Amino acid sequence: METLKRIWLFYYEGFTSMTPMGKTLWVIIIVKLIIMFAVLRLFFFKPALANYNTPEAKSHAVIENLTK
Repeated sequence: METLKRIWLFYYEGFTSMTPMGKTLWVIIIVKLIIMFAVLRLFFFKPALANYNTPEAKSHAVIENLTK
């Protein structure tokens, strides 16, 4: 438990003592990750197996696509 506390304090102190430029860069990184994983996934990457209702149909579709 002490190790987890030390790790938490390490990162907490690092982020609180960061310069304004570093904080701005982290905000940009977080916004980019949100865009990549949330927005792009919602609108462009549809679930490939959404059209199949049963587990058997899904497994058959996976086997067919892997053996092409």
